[in-house]
Amino acid sequence: MNGQSSTSSASNGITPLQQMVASCSGAILTSLFVTPLDVVKIRLQAQKNPFPKGKCFVYCNGLMDHICVCENGNSRAWYKASGHFSGTLDAFIKIVHREGIKALWSGLPPTLVMAVPATVIYFTCYDQLCAALRVRMGDYSQEAPLLAGAIARVGSATVISPLELIRTKLQSQKQSYRELTDCIRSAVQSEGWWSLWRGLGPTLLRDVPFSAMYWYNYEKGKSWLCEQYNTREPTFTITFMSGAASGSFASVVTLPFDVVKTRRQVELGELQAKNLSSQVSSSTFSVMRRIVAQHGFGGLFAGFLPRLIKVAPACAIMISTYEFGKAFFRKNNQERILGPLQTSST
Repeated sequence: MNGQSSTSSASNGITPLQQMVASCSGAILTSLFVTPLDVVKIRLQAQKNPFPKGKCFVYCNGLMDHICVCENGNSRAWYKASGHFSGTLDAFIKIVHREGIKALWSGLPPTLVMAVPATVIYFTCYDQLCAALRVRMGDYSQEAPLLAGAIARVGSATVISPLELIRTKLQSQKQSYRELTDCIRSAVQSEGWWSLWRGLGPTLLRDVPFSAMYWYNYEKGKSWLCEQYNTREPTFTITFMSGAASGSFASVVTLPFDVVKTRRQVELGELQAKNLSSQVSSSTFSVMRRIVAQHGFGGLFAGFLPRLIKVAPACAIMISTYEFGKAFFRKNNQERILGPLQTSST
């Protein structure tokens, strides 16, 4: 494939709107496959350490991490449902048997409101940037995915961060939209506009290196597999394998930042739930030093296996579905262009 992936031809073969549709379908499928794993994990956590009022936990739908705040006295909340589980498989079986299969996607709809647009922005921006950078970088065009991935992640995270802050406030404090507007205006006046992006730093420290490594290794792996299988266009299997491998590698390398980001997210969420100033919350590197002091350097790699089990299939499903969607649109576009030409030639 002479180093040129389907990404570079994507902008020529399909429109940005078609890229958005492909990424949207990939995002929805990914969340449907990955969310049950996180629902079971949270239920097992709640069984071991019941969530009190104001307690925050991280909910992942395979696309984004979201902070959820436990509501006071809400015994019907999905994460407080009764039942004793002896393990992951037992939890799957009992949840489906007692609550129905829909319970495996508990809490998903509200998170998709932000996760799907964020994913659409991210993937579409990556494709557009990568295609443009390949043209401008000349001999260094193979490094374009590295730069495009990093820039696309900065953009999508920056757009979504204030919305996630607003969502957490709405959930934790049960404010009306007018009260929320007054609260945000007051925060901006006292702490500046940057207060709307509080918590963005730890997110970028994890997601930007992850994105850069993921896309670079994905494009390299995809090209290598195409050469091995002697095919010009990547198959679904090739994109699936490349996505899983590159996602696994990036998740392991960035795991310390994921541990810090999760702890910072929970701290900020709980401060918001108690209506306290988040200025008392520790900085990213303060949290990192505290983790090392309490648990040693191994503490920065806590949750290695659960993260790998979650990230690898999420990356594989998302990218293979996205590439399949782009290939579908590209083929349709070519047939629509060639159809009239073939008709006129006959």
